[in-house]
Amino acid sequence: MDRALEMEVFCAVVDRGSFVGAAEPLGMSKAAVSRYVSGLEERLGVRLLHRTTRSLSVTEEGRQFYDQAKDVLAMMAEAEAAVSSAGPEASGVIRVNAPLSFGVLHLAPVWGDFMRVYPKVELDITLNDRIVDLVEEGFDVAVRIARMESSSLVGRRLASTRMRLCASPAYLDSRPPIRQLADIAGHGVIAYSNYASGSEWFFDGPNGREGVRTRSVVRCNNGDTCRAITLAGEGISLQPSFMVAEDIRKGDLVEILPEYASVELGIYAVYPTRKHLPQKVRVLINFLAERFANPSWG
Repeated sequence: MDRALEMEVFCAVVDRGSFVGAAEPLGMSKAAVSRYVSGLEERLGVRLLHRTTRSLSVTEEGRQFYDQAKDVLAMMAEAEAAVSSAGPEASGVIRVNAPLSFGVLHLAPVWGDFMRVYPKVELDITLNDRIVDLVEEGFDVAVRIARMESSSLVGRRLASTRMRLCASPAYLDSRPPIRQLADIAGHGVIAYSNYASGSEWFFDGPNGREGVRTRSVVRCNNGDTCRAITLAGEGISLQPSFMVAEDIRKGDLVEILPEYASVELGIYAVYPTRKHLPQKVRVLINFLAERFANPSWG
């Protein structure tokens, strides 16, 4: 068997915590994953994993092998990347999907620079706020703002964004004061309808995890519209920092109860698999990672 593939399969099982969890990202069946691990154990003459019907754990030898195998795989990836980057110039069409607001505010200004660096790459960009199926819809890469723990896709973290509770000074001056989280229930909110937690908003504050049930006066599936209505003084909104950080800096919006931290989301470039990643996609992901290493929204 391919020793590098054996290491990759074993590390995937440890990372995912099960044969089933490793099978999907590897593009294998559970039985094939099991065969690779069993073959590796037989070749090495040691047990790497303890298996029961309900659980899987790593032996001491398995942990030692895992740590060294990860280093070997990382060095192999670096070697391949070095050869790839020194090879033919990146060229061809890249189909990119990204969220509408982030795409307009933060991606649009960087595309021109990317095109100047890689003139043989043609960009085909689609902006929308739904979760596309990269494989089914033919996208090479997508930018997603989410928690990625359960995703079967491969993702590279570009930056993060924190949800910030805010309103305009005019709104706050004309409404009852907000001194504690429960006070939000008495105010109208401008609700982003794709927000996963719905009408109940959760925060980590001085007393730990707390939630508040909100009452929406507007619901919209577009963040720019929610921001505009909030700036107009018509309610409170919970918006990502990449949308409102500059408004808060300028004083056009005020952050409410800053001692209460809402959810933090990762901003990722995601793609179906690491295997045979085209050079054009690799250079795009590296370019975005460099550009958003120190994001303007803090």
